[in-house]
Amino acid sequence: MRSLRFASAEALVSHPQVALQSLDSVAYNLYPLLFKAGYLLERAEVVRALLGRWPLEEFRLGALLGPSADHEADLRDRACRACLEACVRGLAEHVLQGGGRRRLQLADLTGVQDVQVQQCPCGRALGRWGRTELLARTCCELQVSPQAARRPVKVLTDLFVTEGNFQVVVRALGPAGPAPLQVHCLSFRADSLGPDQLLQVLRLTGPSDLRRLQVVHNVRLHAGHVQQLLAQVRFPRLASLTLPAKAFDAPPGCTPVTDGEDPLLTSIAWELSQMTQLTELSVAFSTLTGKIQRLLGPLRTPLRVLDLANCSLNHADMAFLADGAHAAHLEVLDLSGHSLVHLFPSTFSRLLGRGARTLRSLTLEECGIEDSHVSMLAVALGPCHQLQELRLLGNPLSGLALRRLFRALCDLPRLRLVEFPVPKDCYPEGSAYPQDELAMSRYDQQKYDTIAEGLRRVLVRAGRDDIQVCTPVFGSFDPDIQETSSELGAFLLQAFRTALENFSRALKQME
Repeated sequence: MRSLRFASAEALVSHPQVALQSLDSVAYNLYPLLFKAGYLLERAEVVRALLGRWPLEEFRLGALLGPSADHEADLRDRACRACLEACVRGLAEHVLQGGGRRRLQLADLTGVQDVQVQQCPCGRALGRWGRTELLARTCCELQVSPQAARRPVKVLTDLFVTEGNFQVVVRALGPAGPAPLQVHCLSFRADSLGPDQLLQVLRLTGPSDLRRLQVVHNVRLHAGHVQQLLAQVRFPRLASLTLPAKAFDAPPGCTPVTDGEDPLLTSIAWELSQMTQLTELSVAFSTLTGKIQRLLGPLRTPLRVLDLANCSLNHADMAFLADGAHAAHLEVLDLSGHSLVHLFPSTFSRLLGRGARTLRSLTLEECGIEDSHVSMLAVALGPCHQLQELRLLGNPLSGLALRRLFRALCDLPRLRLVEFPVPKDCYPEGSAYPQDELAMSRYDQQKYDTIAEGLRRVLVRAGRDDIQVCTPVFGSFDPDIQETSSELGAFLLQAFRTALENFSRALKQME
């Protein structure tokens, strides 16, 4: 539904030349309406002109694109390349203006969501990495402009930094002279960077503003790097932290711990305890056997999101999770890669029981859940009435067992998404679990379709056709990886080449 005001705004921006000639006569409070109309219709020239003449003290992209009384559509999932480039170019033109026309003090460029299918007319997206590079290059251009405005504009943004845009981001964040656009980072993602590069760029981001830090994939950190990063940079407002695989491994040459004490882990835990707003922690693929209490125990705030996938947890770790303070606050939990219902059946049930009032998303991929475990799993999930998402990929369950599980899931009133594994009936008899990607992709598609249709009928008969079911064999869409796949592929190839050279050198030394 749209108001008459919004229909009028659409009519105006539909004729860009008329709109551009009329902007000086438009009331200031209509600029937000014209902006959303211009974004909706992809009138990039109008969007750019609006930012160039923005008459208000604040510009908040996410709020302007969200639902409103004049237009209820949510445009925040449109990362339209043409419009986002127009926003940044218009912002650059704005700060170069002199005189009393300039009132803008804050430009918040966050709030755009990256999705797989773009709904904007051009269908071309500008992802987080591209937005980072565009803003950084614009900042660098303005820094050398003789027309640089004296009163800077504060820009709130989300940064995605890799080797490919590292240098331009560093120049943008650490200008040698005046900076008409002063970048303040709220969310930071790093990939394919060295530890020293990561430390350098994070020091420049204004870590006091940072709310979310994701260090992923091809950033090779060990426990010494993590301790140095947290101790030297400081993140007082950090709410979410993601560390890469093996981030808690001991540094090379470090003397193995024999008495149970781990100074590096103790120091990391203390640094985390100083982050009084930390509620989300992802440390997947780090070996943390027997260390969970030491890592999570000192935290001052209960965690709402916890990812411990493939962390080799033992009985003591599971007992701490089930009985500790975090259990009753968890909303998102990932325990993939652990034989939960086989090794820790009672502890796992106790954990779900304590988290039942808050748990919204549960991921149990490659947990060795078999047909004989379905009844126990159904009972453990029974109290989880807030559960909205359940992911079970990679577990050796038959079609018959999945039907039994689905009947139980129908009793969870808020459940909306189930990712279920390819039934083991669809693979050759005796297939091993967990499977590699090649084996995972070789299944009987016709048999799968028949079983999947049967599972959907179970939901329909129970009146639960509101539950979406799927089997994303190769994982869900990741816009960040999609955008930088070429660069990351080259990074991995170089890493492989370096490993081969080191191996060859070691062989020669042995000769």
